[in-house]
Amino acid sequence: MIANRLPGSLPQQAYQTKQVQENEALVAARQGIAMLDLMKAAGAAVFEQIQLNYPKVTSLLVVCGKGNNGGDGFVIARLAHLAGLKVTTLLVVEQSKIKGDALITFTELQSCGVTIVCVADCLAGDLLNSHIDSKESSTLDIIKKFQGQLIVDCLFGIGFRGELAKEMQLIVELINHHKAQVLSVDVPSGLCANTGRVGIGQDENSVTFSARAAIYADTTVTFIAIKQGLLTGQASAYIGKLYFADLGLGVAFADAVKNKTFIQTLNNLPALQKRLPTMHKGNIGMILAIGGNVGMPGAIRLSGEAALRAGTALLAVCCHQSNQSLVFNGRPEMMLAPCEAASLTDAQSLNKAKAYIIGPGLGQDQWAQELFNCVVEKLIPRQKDGHQSMPQSSSQEMQKKLAVIDADALHLLGKTSLYYKHWVLTPHPGEAAALLNCSIAEIEADRFAAVQNIALKYGGICVLKGVGSLVSDGISTWINTSGNAGMATAGMGDVLSGIIGAVLLQMKYSLDAVRFAVYIHGQAADNIAQRSGQRGLLASDLFNEVQKLVN
Repeated sequence: MIANRLPGSLPQQAYQTKQVQENEALVAARQGIAMLDLMKAAGAAVFEQIQLNYPKVTSLLVVCGKGNNGGDGFVIARLAHLAGLKVTTLLVVEQSKIKGDALITFTELQSCGVTIVCVADCLAGDLLNSHIDSKESSTLDIIKKFQGQLIVDCLFGIGFRGELAKEMQLIVELINHHKAQVLSVDVPSGLCANTGRVGIGQDENSVTFSARAAIYADTTVTFIAIKQGLLTGQASAYIGKLYFADLGLGVAFADAVKNKTFIQTLNNLPALQKRLPTMHKGNIGMILAIGGNVGMPGAIRLSGEAALRAGTALLAVCCHQSNQSLVFNGRPEMMLAPCEAASLTDAQSLNKAKAYIIGPGLGQDQWAQELFNCVVEKLIPRQKDGHQSMPQSSSQEMQKKLAVIDADALHLLGKTSLYYKHWVLTPHPGEAAALLNCSIAEIEADRFAAVQNIALKYGGICVLKGVGSLVSDGISTWINTSGNAGMATAGMGDVLSGIIGAVLLQMKYSLDAVRFAVYIHGQAADNIAQRSGQRGLLASDLFNEVQKLVN
């Protein structure tokens, strides 16, 4: 979550690190700002956040690397010292490796009498500065024995990729286990700001990561432009509260550097049109929801009821016969569709529906496969030779049916080479891996590439679920900013599929509809969590909030 910005409104775009690295100096030059002044502005912005967020801090440890990120740290340390705070600066490289503007700020720091300890000198048992007790002869001891309230992480900037070196892993681990609060400058060290992945310690079947993988920051202050990797996937476990300081370049940078990755907030959310008094059920249309195999009635019920609460006018449900009484109990607004593919093929519910939702609780047995085939045949009629029909003319395209493919239906889709322009695919990382025939770790290593590749391979729009869900049509990608950890519970994805299906019927453009649906899904959960907390949040709790939000 972006906690604040200094100054102005939230940025609209997120950037790849390469875009920032290649353009920040050019944009600064056009604005008449020297890179040294930019470094000093970055340090000042961080120190301002320290004063605002940590007003009781009297002692801090600034841990610096050799690059510009370290240069920012030297500025922070100097400003803190001048403000009367007790400051220790730990330099984790040899002093001779500091170059350029960072060297200038390092020299300024030395001249003001701040305690500086160099890792190389520590390892040799010789200290650079007499301000440090000679007993503290190792870098690790300096971190362990630090008694202050704040550690400032300036080890690595946005250029970091890959894995931390072993000695850096030990430093990161000590910082992560220290009782002090941690503030990271630009990006938590060890985290790739481009993809949001960490180099080591990840388990493709787990959400727990090694304490050595990257800095777990309580606060991160990033500069000039929001880096896309800070807003999705694993990054959420590391960045803490994210603050953004544009250093006076935000508008100029956005004007100069165009891209197709956007940050979705309430401020740039598409709006549902008001309903005219003369509208009737046929104007909005019907959804056919298909799923709920043996033992799984809840998923399709959740999806169907979410679609009703999000504004669909008519809803028919096709579920396994053994589940019908459970699915329809207490919800008379749902219509009963045939429960077998053979009967569904010619049914009114299949033919008159404007949109399909298929997958929640569907399973992957023969019953599920036949229903999947039935829907696919309706969406993408086959030629006699069994090949997919060629794209329709523009007039025929307007009559195309919409579809949301979710859960088990995604696994069935992954076994095909089908392509369709008018469906929405809603995978979590495991389902995305099935669609791209790769591992979950590969999906999480670059969620941006994954969501785009799925949209390009199968057509339509892909929603890659998870923290910072991504929505992409293969050209542009939107990073969602609503939602919370309380949503990690059964049925949340089923509710999302229902909301998407309903909103697709109420908006002209599918990408707008999906963006809107994804946002209000998360916002509904946020509203509830704000009142009652995250633990114990149920998927069905979202229904009333969703109804309020679509209105």
